[in-house]
Amino acid sequence: MHNERVSTTSSGSRLSALAVVTALTLAACGGGDDGSGDDAAKTPSATPTPSTTTEAAEAVDEEVTAPGSQLAFGDVATVAHEVKGKGTLLDITVESAAQGALSDFAGFDLDDPYKKRGNYYYVRVSVENSGKKRFGGVPVPLWGISGENTLLQAVAFKSAFKKCPTEPLPDGFKPGDSFKTCLVYLSPNKGSLEGVSYRPTEETVPIEWHGNVKMLPEKKPKKGKQDGAKDKGNG
Repeated sequence: MHNERVSTTSSGSRLSALAVVTALTLAACGGGDDGSGDDAAKTPSATPTPSTTTEAAEAVDEEVTAPGSQLAFGDVATVAHEVKGKGTLLDITVESAAQGALSDFAGFDLDDPYKKRGNYYYVRVSVENSGKKRFGGVPVPLWGISGENTLLQAVAFKSAFKKCPTEPLPDGFKPGDSFKTCLVYLSPNKGSLEGVSYRPTEETVPIEWHGNVKMLPEKKPKKGKQDGAKDKGNG
């Protein structure tokens, strides 16, 4: 499954399987009473479960964004999003994306090489309930797109992460309510983030956002001792 690639084109072809990088859950070292218990955050499943067969779009006079649309950061997509038979229209905006530093995660348990070798990206999004029904208590339905053309699930946190506060849609998210959050994506093996995707099922042609991802400044190489010795010998 992980060897298959995700199409990032706007064609109508369907894929037999999704290529998904399994979600990651991060907990603060030593636990604590700030929501870092085992039930504080749940790792999403390896494949998307929501359906876009919701009748929410029929209940309002608003057109949904066409599957396959290619958007820029800052653009709004209107989607009919449904989870377990409940749904509404959501206006989703991917506002920006920036690379985070591994040092940002001081105090979190990065206990395996996979976590240490990844590049982390912070994606800020806003969501408005533009439908007519209350809907909430579920993760913001967005995936990262890596440079390997695989889908990246958002990192789930068991305790607060101040650099990029990640929260699900509020419970009782009623029509007209708006909400802002930040999603963290890990791209394995120092990988890149090429965009963000709304793709609730593998049969759905994705809506994608692309734009400038703000990268960390490159570290300047330090002069080695050998360089210094060479300079001294030539003096």
